[in-house]
Amino acid sequence: MNAPRYAPKLALALLVSTTLAACSSYSTRAAAPATESGGVLTGANGMTLYTFDKDAPGKSNCNGPCATNWPPLYAADGDSGSGDYSVINRDDGKKQWAFKGKPLYYWTKDQKPGDRTGDGFLNNAWHVAKP
Repeated sequence: MNAPRYAPKLALALLVSTTLAACSSYSTRAAAPATESGGVLTGANGMTLYTFDKDAPGKSNCNGPCATNWPPLYAADGDSGSGDYSVINRDDGKKQWAFKGKPLYYWTKDQKPGDRTGDGFLNNAWHVAKP
């Protein structure tokens, strides 16, 4: 019995869909989690990012109420670091982006992109993140 004429097209369609399904398991983040703006790092929303002197390399020490005031730059499941960026595990089980080992945060008192009101806060323990 001869194979139907559509068999090669079906085989190609199955190959393409299998390849796409395999690729979908990889992280979809193509760009860095932060960009440089005016000499500081900013999140995708354009807001200034900060680092905390009391963090250990690759470890956030800003949890609970601290993380309410200084929201972490969260990483999604499946995100992975590249270059100067890495993903760390927080005490609450979530993932956070770090730059050169320093966890990155926003400051709730910054109201608009370009604000840097958290720089030097808490006895100079908080600093704008610089590239």
